[in-house]
Amino acid sequence: MIKVGVLGLQGAVREHVLSVEACGAEAVVIKRKEQLDEVDGLILPGGESTTMRRLIDKYDFMDSLKEFAQSGKPMFGTCAGLILLANHIIGYDEPHIGVMDVQVERNSFGRQRESFEADLDIAGVAGDFAAVFIRAPHIVEAGENVEVLAKHNGRIVAAREGRFLGCSFHPELTDDHRLTGYFIEMIKESKQVTI
Repeated sequence: MIKVGVLGLQGAVREHVLSVEACGAEAVVIKRKEQLDEVDGLILPGGESTTMRRLIDKYDFMDSLKEFAQSGKPMFGTCAGLILLANHIIGYDEPHIGVMDVQVERNSFGRQRESFEADLDIAGVAGDFAAVFIRAPHIVEAGENVEVLAKHNGRIVAAREGRFLGCSFHPELTDDHRLTGYFIEMIKESKQVTI
């Protein structure tokens, strides 16, 4: 069975676990860096990116996350997780994990009270995906090898680069598990390549 890790430092961890299980895969909440060896792919959940970075540093996760990214195993960043994956963040000198060739802007859809839902057409996933945006970032610029999967009001809100998937919204906060399922298919593909 496919094992999907969910970084368990902050954010909607339980909701991601339920979404992974709804897709027929096993979910593992990652609380220690040694657990990364046990999983086939990793979800970086939403939350607050600055807080997440502090916790990643506190628990000495950063080098292990970068090694995981280089290992060939897929990673999926949602909301703050997208910020962690991006190689350029507006207003910051250094990226976090920095493996996805995108430039992101934090909180670009406004603060908490400006949270909203929108129906998205996500290429290869769904034509009617109800996406929940909470203090969401967006992708300002995507590199030439990045496939743009969805836009909202002209802004890029979902993209894929090889084995890295990122979105601005929270797919785990709805009962629609198709984007999580898409990520699990990415993991299956990567396992076939590496076997």
